[in-house]
Amino acid sequence: MNSSDNHRQLRFALIGVGGIAQTHLQAFPGVSAATLVAVVDTRREATDAVAASHGCEAYSTVEQMLDATEIDAAIVSTPPSTHPEICQRLAQAGVHVLCEKPLAIDRDSAKPMIETAKQHGIILTMASKFRYVSDMVYARQLITSGVLGEILLFENTFAGHVDMSRRWNSDPEISGGGVLIDNGTHSVDIIRYLLGPIRSIQAVEARRIQGLGVEDTLRLLAKTSSGTLAAVDLSWSINKQTPWYVSLYGTEGTALVGWGESKYKRNVDRDWTVFGSGYQKVQAFTDQLDNFCNAILGTEPLLISYEDAIASVDVIDHAYDSLRNDHWVAIPTGDQKVDAS
Repeated sequence: MNSSDNHRQLRFALIGVGGIAQTHLQAFPGVSAATLVAVVDTRREATDAVAASHGCEAYSTVEQMLDATEIDAAIVSTPPSTHPEICQRLAQAGVHVLCEKPLAIDRDSAKPMIETAKQHGIILTMASKFRYVSDMVYARQLITSGVLGEILLFENTFAGHVDMSRRWNSDPEISGGGVLIDNGTHSVDIIRYLLGPIRSIQAVEARRIQGLGVEDTLRLLAKTSSGTLAAVDLSWSINKQTPWYVSLYGTEGTALVGWGESKYKRNVDRDWTVFGSGYQKVQAFTDQLDNFCNAILGTEPLLISYEDAIASVDVIDHAYDSLRNDHWVAIPTGDQKVDAS
């Protein structure tokens, strides 16, 4: 790769123009290395609307798009059950892929995606916005610096009442499960990003309120290789309103990562130290897209590796095993690697 390649614009396609795609669209203006040239969705009215507002071409299928235009990379924001087929087809065409979470609905579906990407020498990464939230990055620095001492307890809550009766997220054939695979995929990746590999896990379901065929409220317990106990509350059926969605309790201090602001306090401090400006969604998506582009251009390492993506799917698989059998499940030590430097 010559130096001019590092300054070129990468031609992108956006596959799927549903809810999460709208935030991906907002990220493009903030990334100089990315330009959107195509959108793909079976709902032609939706693609036509996006194409008209973003100055790109609209297609009904991936094949139509690949036949008609040349692209370098794609963002896949379709339902999870479609990810393997779409991502493998893009990889075979030499297209780098940023795939929405979860990467796939189970490990057996995810492995061929990774294998195909490696075979064709393309980058395949999983979207995981919280790794790119500035406050989360700072919280990780607090941990690695030792300011908080040894982290004994991690808590995370993603719980708000949402009617899921008509959404694909609650159809296990499409989504792979319920709130565990949907919101829990974020939780698992946050734990791994901040604290390293997860070594055992237990999932306990509450009574189902919405009459869904999947879990809608669940508590997840996990133990990391470093000895931290993690507790996660996930729900589509209750409003557990807390200003902090991640809490870290260490032997030397506490850090709280919040929606509006974040703060930490050492045991020796009288007052809290505020850091960051809370959860900034578009900023996180912009930084995620920027990292993806720079990894393609070879100017910086990819933050979420093949190993991170497959480990996320693997941990959720083990969590469902725990949920079905009502016991702690060990996660093989060779399955997870973390390098978020």
